[in-house]
Amino acid sequence: MAGGQVHIQVKVLGPVQLEVDGVPVRLTPLTTRLLVRLVAAEGEAVPVRQLRRDVWGLADEPRHVDQRNRNEVQKRILELRRALDPAQDGSAAHVLLTEQHVTVHGPETAYRLVLGPEELDSARFTAVVNTALFAPPATAAHRLTEALTLIRGRPLAEVNGERFADLLIRRLTALQDSARRELVRVQTDLGRPDLALPVAELIVRDHPDDLEAERTLDALRAALRARHGAELLRHRVPLPGQRADVVLVRGDLFEQADCNLVVGFTDTFDTETDEDIVISRDSVQSQLVDRLFKGDRRLLDEKLRAGLRTVRAVGTESARTKPRGRRVRYPVGTTVVVPLDGRRIFATAYSRLGNDLVARSGHEELRSSLDSLWASVAVHGLFKPVALPLLGSGLARVTDLDRGQLIALIVDSFMDACRRYPALTPELRVVVRPEDLATTDLTPVEQRFHDLVPGAEPGRGPDRAE
Repeated sequence: MAGGQVHIQVKVLGPVQLEVDGVPVRLTPLTTRLLVRLVAAEGEAVPVRQLRRDVWGLADEPRHVDQRNRNEVQKRILELRRALDPAQDGSAAHVLLTEQHVTVHGPETAYRLVLGPEELDSARFTAVVNTALFAPPATAAHRLTEALTLIRGRPLAEVNGERFADLLIRRLTALQDSARRELVRVQTDLGRPDLALPVAELIVRDHPDDLEAERTLDALRAALRARHGAELLRHRVPLPGQRADVVLVRGDLFEQADCNLVVGFTDTFDTETDEDIVISRDSVQSQLVDRLFKGDRRLLDEKLRAGLRTVRAVGTESARTKPRGRRVRYPVGTTVVVPLDGRRIFATAYSRLGNDLVARSGHEELRSSLDSLWASVAVHGLFKPVALPLLGSGLARVTDLDRGQLIALIVDSFMDACRRYPALTPELRVVVRPEDLATTDLTPVEQRFHDLVPGAEPGRGPDRAE
């Protein structure tokens, strides 16, 4: 529209770019250099004589030669004006002004580039950083991050080393450094060392002899290591619409107080630990009685019997064939929900207790049991995190898989369940005993997530959403 406002963007925080109404405009190298020279003047008018020296590298010439050089300047000024105002309707006439200066040699033409903070990235960068440096931490973090995204490379790169640009380049570089250091500080104050770390790494890269920057970087890395605590692995389930995490922790199942717990049982749901014959005193079932039921095995048995009333038994052993322990057998995969203090214990049968009192299971039985477990969690889990031990790695003797493969099987079954039950649980927490960690290869689990996420680096899963 004639006389309308044209939208101009000049970017000098990196290779020079000119956009007019959102469309990139290509300039010849000499005209690009002229544009940068005018930007470096920071709104001051630059006489033609100065432009010839700074842009063309020409000294003062005799008058007839001098006029030819003046014509060259005017030609490049005309090219720049046409670039700023493609419609040639005068809508950008206010951007590049022509002035007459009175000198001892007579009148001299000068040119002034007038750009607002929204039109010149270096001006916007300066304004945003200066306000952010005095803002509260959360506001400062937002504004400083916004400002630093404007940086695409070295400021005024096309004239780096030129005397006329030195002051502005040094000021923008110093401001960038201040913005980075302040962003590290406020992100640290906000408890976000993960967001401060990459910025601190850039500071150390640009200032390799800065011991204080090195100490800050080391402190951030230490804070991130400490944040993991007992966590060994954390990945977001890479499925659309899912916000469930898979977490592997070193520790004790019964210390996961914020979770529903999964406890493995045999098909007879035995709990008897007397004489350490039917159920080992070292088993998870025995710890369940001692630590969550205060040693009251009868109370746990009552809850198990109540849950099994609706489950059809698959057989009953005789006293002769199975003289010790319970004799009624239930299908492998049966899961009993035991309410306890506002959460749930999922007692799941994933092994068969032989008449010789040896529990046996295989990866197919374990997978089938897990599928039944997730179906129960989807209904009764109250959308709480779910913690489970490394099922199959102990007395149940799933000997066809090592611990790493067992974890991978658990994770595979969980992700399949997430497809079926979108609101299954916000977190699956697999708890590995510290004494088992040295013999547990986590590579199969990491590989699962690497295979599921295109472009992921080995050993990394999808980024965790905050």
